[in-house]
Parts: sequence; C-alpha cells; structure tokens
Amino acid sequence: MANHDALPLVVLTEQFASLPGIGMKSAARLAYHVMSMDAADVEAFAQALLNAKKTVHYCECCENLTDQALCPICDDPSRDRSTVCVVETPKDISAFERTGEYKGVYHVLHGLISPMKGVMPDDLRIRSLLRRVQEGGIREVIMATNPTVEGDATAAYISQLIKPLGVSVTRLAFGLPVGGMLEYADEVTLYKALENRNEM
Repeated sequence: MANHDALPLVVLTEQFASLPGIGMKSAARLAYHVMSMDAADVEAFAQALLNAKKTVHYCECCENLTDQALCPICDDPSRDRSTVCVVETPKDISAFERTGEYKGVYHVLHGLISPMKGVMPDDLRIRSLLRRVQEGGIREVIMATNPTVEGDATAAYISQLIKPLGVSVTRLAFGLPVGGMLEYADEVTLYKALENRNEM
C-alpha cells in the first residue's frame, strides 16, 4: 500500500520509531504533533536534543550521566562512599533515589553481560568499578542488576572479581518479581529489597 505522507514526515516518523518503546503508530502521532507545533518550539526541541547530546557525558567516578566532571551524587560530600550500589542504567539510579533511603553512591554498568546479544564483560563499565574498589575505602558492593538471567550472570561475574579484594558483595533481596525491571518498581518494594539484601 502506497504511503501518501510527505517524505520528510515519513523520515521523521521513522526516526521516532527507532526509539525504544515507540511503535509506528506512536511515532506517527509524535511526527504529526511536531508538525502542529510552532517553528520556535520545534527549534527549541531540536536544540534541547543537540545540547543534551553535546554536553552530557559519563561521570568520571561512577559512569552516571552528567554535564559536570562529577555527577551530583558523587559530588555530594554527605554520601557514604564505603557502599557502592551497582546498577545497569542511569534510570535505575533514579528509581533508588526516589526511595529517599539509600545514602551510598552508585556505579553504572551501562548494560548486562549477554553473549547472545554480543555484550561481553569488556563492553561494560566493570574495569572502572574494579579500579574504584582497588583504590580502597569501599566496604560493600551491592549488586542491583535486574532479576533476569543476564542480571544474575552479571552479578555473579562481578562478585567473583570483587570478593578476592576483601570487599563484601551483596545482592538485592528480591521481593521484586523475577524478570521485572527496577525502574518500574515502587519505592517501598525497592527499599525493602535494599534493606534485606543478601551476601553473594
């Protein structure tokens, strides 16, 4: 069936559809919405995308996303640097911070080990985590990867690397559903999982 939309609109729709969680119908709706916006609003939207891409980078310490040398959490002197919570993505940090209970710092892996998807340990931010542990001052590393096959495998792999360094490695106690995603967990469930974490 022929597409009767103008080519630039088709290209815009395809760009929206390339984003995770956006199907073709949602992408088309977003593209048509952009067409209804004022030119100044579209320019501001495009500028926000470009500005974020140009200025946001990885934190020198924890690999979180930031526009400074250190992210606000690493830069906060009140945080407990002896406890490091290891997460898959920056979105997971936001989930923990919503609980208001965790006072330690984080480390973002930016993925999980998944040979089937071609993601190996060297593709993740594991080396920088090991450097942090080797520098001293860390007593506990909390593995807060999602309760999936990849999440469990990644947690076990990192645990094997860190335990010989004399640091306690714990895993979240999952009152979280197996196969569930941390970013969708409510604050109470996450807090309880954090509070009842287990030694690995």
